[in-house]
Amino acid sequence: MEHRGSCLCGAITFEVKGPLPAPDACHCTKCRKTSGHVLAGSDVKRDALTIHGEESLTWYQSSEKVRRGFCRTCGSSLFFDPLDTAKHDWIGVCMGAFDTPTQTKLAIHIFVADKGDYYDIADGVPQNQQ
Repeated sequence: MEHRGSCLCGAITFEVKGPLPAPDACHCTKCRKTSGHVLAGSDVKRDALTIHGEESLTWYQSSEKVRRGFCRTCGSSLFFDPLDTAKHDWIGVCMGAFDTPTQTKLAIHIFVADKGDYYDIADGVPQNQQ
């Protein structure tokens, strides 16, 4: 099984080999500002991800623990990468960047205490306040 994705302009493409773990939807302030709303991502094993067009990939270190990858041309949010790779053998891939069906479902909403006041979460998926 392989899942393909890309940025909006197509400068960056990627493949994930194997099934996608159930994604989470993060409502924290940083994810909301990065995505413009809610950021949903699936944490995949690093060795399952292949990225093409890395010359167009820009990284922004958004905290002391993570960096976020986006296309330098179109600005598409693509990856959420923990810096401590000794502890984390995964990288988050943004669900909205997949071009093919993902065959997975949202598992949890996180940081809902920080969510925007303009929407409600009423899908029945479990929620964590932080």
